[in-house]
Amino acid sequence: MEAYRYPDGSITYPGHPIGPGGEEPVDTVDLSEYTAEVITWTTSTAAPPGVREPNTLAIVEFDVDGEPVRAIGGVVTGAEVDIGDEVRPVYVEELREPGAGIREPESQEWDGYRFEPV
Repeated sequence: MEAYRYPDGSITYPGHPIGPGGEEPVDTVDLSEYTAEVITWTTSTAAPPGVREPNTLAIVEFDVDGEPVRAIGGVVTGAEVDIGDEVRPVYVEELREPGAGIREPESQEWDGYRFEPV
């Protein structure tokens, strides 16, 4: 979960080549080393092909040296979250079933992070 830090101190996830202040990033931050607070969440019961159903998604906020950084992602299978809960990112090799979509499985990456309650 690589975020970008910019000269003005702001941090974005995902990273962008130009930050909110119009400058290029000066550093990266590995958000998987931090915990975050659930800001809001929802459960989708009509997920795209290859995505587990039901699929709980959460918007979370990390505090990185006093700078808030928000991210959206899935919640680990079977876990329940609520607003205000503390979560941590956990690496997952397959976020969805590679053969279920219309794209060739080799054309994209399937790994990433989900959020797990602390």
